[in-house]
Amino acid sequence: MDSSSFSSLRAYLRALSHTPTRLARRALSISTSYDEMSHVRARSGTTMRKTLRWYDLVSLGIGGMVGAGVFVTTGRATRLYAGPAVLLSYAIAGLCALLSAFCYTEFAVDMPVAGGAFSYLRVTFGEFAAFMTGANLVVDYVLSNAAVARGFTAYLGAAIGISSSKWRLTVPSFPDGFNKIDVVAVAVVLLITLVICYSTRESSVVNMILTALHILFIAFVIMVGFWRGSWKNFTEPANPENPGGFFPHGAAGVFKGAAYVYLSYIGYDAVSTMAEEVKDPVRDIPVGVSGSVIIVTVLYCLMAASMTKLLPYDMIDAEAPFSAAFSGKSDGWGWVSRVIGVGASFGILTSLLVAMLGQARYMCVIGRSNVVPSWFARVHPRTSTPVNASAFLGIFTAAIALFADLDVLLNLVSIGTLFVFYMVANAVIYRRYVAAGTSNPWPTLSFLCSFSFTAMMFTLIWKFVPTGGAKAGMLSVSGIIAIAILQLFHCMVPQVRKPEFWGVPFMPWIPSISIFLNVFLLGSLDGPSYVRFAFFSAVAVLFYVFYSVHASFDAEGDGSFTAKNGEIHVDSKGIEDQTFKV
Repeated sequence: MDSSSFSSLRAYLRALSHTPTRLARRALSISTSYDEMSHVRARSGTTMRKTLRWYDLVSLGIGGMVGAGVFVTTGRATRLYAGPAVLLSYAIAGLCALLSAFCYTEFAVDMPVAGGAFSYLRVTFGEFAAFMTGANLVVDYVLSNAAVARGFTAYLGAAIGISSSKWRLTVPSFPDGFNKIDVVAVAVVLLITLVICYSTRESSVVNMILTALHILFIAFVIMVGFWRGSWKNFTEPANPENPGGFFPHGAAGVFKGAAYVYLSYIGYDAVSTMAEEVKDPVRDIPVGVSGSVIIVTVLYCLMAASMTKLLPYDMIDAEAPFSAAFSGKSDGWGWVSRVIGVGASFGILTSLLVAMLGQARYMCVIGRSNVVPSWFARVHPRTSTPVNASAFLGIFTAAIALFADLDVLLNLVSIGTLFVFYMVANAVIYRRYVAAGTSNPWPTLSFLCSFSFTAMMFTLIWKFVPTGGAKAGMLSVSGIIAIAILQLFHCMVPQVRKPEFWGVPFMPWIPSISIFLNVFLLGSLDGPSYVRFAFFSAVAVLFYVFYSVHASFDAEGDGSFTAKNGEIHVDSKGIEDQTFKV
């Protein structure tokens, strides 16, 4: 295209000279549901085949959440934070996850496209905010998947009694952290890449089989724990000098434990990226997303109770609680630790499969918006899958997993993902109370900013102020202010949009609670997480300024983008091209 900003070096330099003007035009440009469901989706050529039902989504959600991380989080949260009350920590964290899942569900039902949070933010806060969140999500997926793939080698080795060091090749000339070549991890990533490229339906079947096997192993661990354990371990520590009772560290310990184990619920967001391939979005998405979160919460609570019944909380191994409880036993139960290793291996495969499905669909829809090369947006006409995005990210993940010894816990997700959860909760409120061009956005924006600021103050007080009466008073005041701000907004600002099919109940309370909790959890992360987030965000900003804004501007000029403000496109039960006026 002659008018392209990238047709020649001269054209590109000319485009760079117009960067401020183009940024002003494109950075805050808002897409519409109609565009996302029609013109933008058409850029992929072939449409993705609608083959998934509610039980596929439930299975994908369980597979994405219940990875090997739960075998780690339970021990640390019990030993260091909550004690026997860790099952309440899991219940609280599950409630938080469910509130956030509601926000995703409203968008996914109304706009069933493969872009997940990227698309939701693009129709709410504009192109730049969507690109920043999408870029961080994709990088987060790739790095986490590489770490999980290398973890598969360790758990598989534990399952068959062979040290993972024997499966990795050490190259002394390479720097530390990059000198252990993991061929098994690469093979696993490439094999899963082939599966997700071949068919989404077959990928779902594979996931259901692996998830069923994983749940069987979890059920076995739960039964063994309840069978061999003692109820006195819920109140009596092994060392009488340690705090006793069901709440050895008080309510604060329970909430600290909830903040820690919440990261074990990450994974349901990947289900929202499958919305474009769901047969009946209105029925299947709410059941699939919420149902998977509820089932996982029950499983986690039972696992926590089983572990607590098996051992006093101060004897639980913080790093590998279940396998350590049985390894080295002289009473014939040492084999259980190998069974746990097998179950964890299945959990790694399911979480890796779901995450790689999600990352490919994020990249596909980002490619549709032209902020990355549109080559990523192509859907293969025979398989109806985003082959280009799947293959590229699969090879990239495999390359990182081959060399990089990523010291990341299997349950740990970067600040980027929690930030996206925070943004989606803000977006669902904004979209309910603001209609582009017809209502004043400032009351809603003022509420979102002031409420987030109050949540930040609460978090900082919780984290840095010493325990005592002053801290309790400051926390109470912050909580009362947050409730007052929320109630004032609820009474004074009317909703301008009602969801046609499914919406978050008790608006704006549920998404506001989600905002508050996500800010609180963001405050629980360590310094290196913020450093990594800042680094990747800076790289993303540079990429947007030097490429994305110009590609997006070119697409706008050649008619790839159209504006249909005020129209909401709904795709339900196979009905295409239906619009509703707001």
